[in-house]
Amino acid sequence: QVQLVESGGGLVQAGGSLRVSCAASGSIFSINAMGWYRQAPGKQRELVAIIHSDDSTNYADSVKGRFTVSRDNAKNTVYLQMDSLKPEDTAVYYCNVRGLLLQGTEYDYWGQGTQVTVSS
Repeated sequence: QVQLVESGGGLVQAGGSLRVSCAASGSIFSINAMGWYRQAPGKQRELVAIIHSDDSTNYADSVKGRFTVSRDNAKNTVYLQMDSLKPEDTAVYYCNVRGLLLQGTEYDYWGQGTQVTVSS
């Protein structure tokens, strides 16, 4: 029903920057929220940042001031700009998109994940 394609992960040195993106396509009527989560080895998946349909945003305390979430509504794409990266930001980053399908039903989809590795 909805396909999510993530891109942009990789390896970067501490203090560097990366941008990941997630493009949604399919039977989308509306998107209520687009977010980024991450999961490090041995840890639970956690919210990193989320942007709502009214463009309000929420961030994990650990990334405030360093990460910026944004969206391009025309492209159904969400971005996560990550600056001043730290080794503890190393994780698989997953995008999540929630909204309504053309059929009127709600949806909640996850991307396949993209690895972000920050070396010290």
